[in-house]
Amino acid sequence: MEGLFVIDGAILIGADVRQADTRFTAINPATGETLEPNFSAAGPEAVAEAAALAEAAFPVYSTTDLTTRAAFLEAIAEAILAIGDDLIVRAMSESGLPRPRLEGERGRTVGQLRMFAQMVRQGDFLDATIDPALPDRAPLPRPDLRRINVAVGPVAVFGASNFPLAFSVAGGDTASALAAGCPVIVKGHPAHPGTGELVARAIASAVQSSGLPAGVFSYLPGDTNALGGALVADPRVKAVGFTGSRGGGLALMKIAAERDEPIPVYAEMSSINPVILFPAALAARAKELGAAYVQSLTMGAGQFCTNPGLVIAVEGPDLDTFVAAAGEALTGSAALTMLTPGIHEAYQKGVDALGGHSAVRTVARGVADTGPNQAIGALFETDAASFLADRALGHEVFGSSSVVVRCKDLAEVGHVIASLEGQLTATVQIDAADAEAAAGIVPIIAGRVGRILANGWPTGVEVSHAMVHGGPFPATSDGRTTSVGTLAIYRFLRPVSFQNLPQAMLPAALRDGNPWDIARRIDGVREASAR
Repeated sequence: MEGLFVIDGAILIGADVRQADTRFTAINPATGETLEPNFSAAGPEAVAEAAALAEAAFPVYSTTDLTTRAAFLEAIAEAILAIGDDLIVRAMSESGLPRPRLEGERGRTVGQLRMFAQMVRQGDFLDATIDPALPDRAPLPRPDLRRINVAVGPVAVFGASNFPLAFSVAGGDTASALAAGCPVIVKGHPAHPGTGELVARAIASAVQSSGLPAGVFSYLPGDTNALGGALVADPRVKAVGFTGSRGGGLALMKIAAERDEPIPVYAEMSSINPVILFPAALAARAKELGAAYVQSLTMGAGQFCTNPGLVIAVEGPDLDTFVAAAGEALTGSAALTMLTPGIHEAYQKGVDALGGHSAVRTVARGVADTGPNQAIGALFETDAASFLADRALGHEVFGSSSVVVRCKDLAEVGHVIASLEGQLTATVQIDAADAEAAAGIVPIIAGRVGRILANGWPTGVEVSHAMVHGGPFPATSDGRTTSVGTLAIYRFLRPVSFQNLPQAMLPAALRDGNPWDIARRIDGVREASAR
């Protein structure tokens, strides 16, 4: 792994490590200081070369046997761990995030790579299905039909600002695309280019040690929208994974839709993740809920896609108690460093707009700080009529800002939920006495979100087989999918049916004798593997 620990501002196009004349720098958001070194800004030529390499690698990589592909994913995980503490230290300086958070994020990154490796070995994602020929069937014979999921082609992945490891160069989009058999070209996030380069070098090392074509992975750093636009527009790219702002996601979707061959953009964009407080739960534990809510709201300066930025409840003394407890907790909460100056500026604008709204009351603000890029928590409240009259009150303010919506009754709670844009999550706080009321509202919630949780808080997403981290627009561009968990692999697959092909021309997973020993469905009956 020689050179794995180097940060020298390079572009990685397959195995070719190069520098560019155009440069940009990273900033430590906690101090405002510029970090060394400066970094190459990839241009359209680099995009074209990386896409050509990925296209050339695709026929080989997409047909690798499952054992080889799984071992490659595990090799990436090991290479990331081999970077050691240098990765954590660099990520801390580029993001302002604390060591425990980043060490946990590294564990999640490595864990999801290993999870996808296990999934690849099992082969279920292929959905191998065989309908044997029925030559004697009347009135017409049935041909031999065999179907399998195949990789779509090279995938462009955009690193996210708020998760410099788990949603970035080797994050869930990259892991699931590589697991599907797709070469990946990563557009590195400009906020943490040193972190991105370290991880990119780890992946490139795993490509080489696994004996795979160099074009399986490329890394293009840069600080312009033009770079991302060129990548999505390249005709050799067949799908996109993106986590970021609504404006950024919509811009990429527009480029992808206007291509001669439109392609899917799987974009996670905007969510305020409502929390619904039901009456019995509120009566039993309003004060405790208020304090716990603020802990979730302010975690990581509120820079989570699942941050709970909206509370919906029936007005009354119990809600008053909740608001008072939340306000008290927020008043004592320290300001925290935001990821970038741009994110901090957007947060300030959003909070100022809410604070200046005629129908909104400021409940509490957090403790001010003299350092740069500090998020001071903000809690506001309004009534349901005002919220329903102004859609802007339901727009995301990325950071530790929240609005409490006071409703006249549970019917109005339902109206507010139904009015919401698509969300990643919704949380219900319920006690046994709330069961009947909640049962009537949960179907409304399910129509607006990708995940419903009870008596918890949405910050924190389990990487697992049953997880859905998606939701109706604008939470994501396609609410049928997820960007976390094994279901994410299906974004980068498509079904192909083979009719009457000779055995030698079939994919190995569909041949007689089951040479890959995977579970298959034969004439409608699922047959398990021998393993």
